[in-house]
Amino acid sequence: MSRRELRKGLLLNGDDNCRRLYLLPALEAGLIERTIPEKPNCRLQRYRLTDQGNVLLTVLRKGKTRS
Repeated sequence: MSRRELRKGLLLNGDDNCRRLYLLPALEAGLIERTIPEKPNCRLQRYRLTDQGNVLLTVLRKGKTRS
């Protein structure tokens, strides 16, 4: 997903806040990764879930269905 697609998926308006509050912490935690890591500012940059991110997503989805 692009940064814009991520922002829309999270229902956020501000690009700076999305980057600072969500994107960078998720990158640092290893939940997502860049598709072009050697060019972090590339206009074609996309992000994908890591294995760790997929595990967390599965756990969160299971928690929602138990309620």
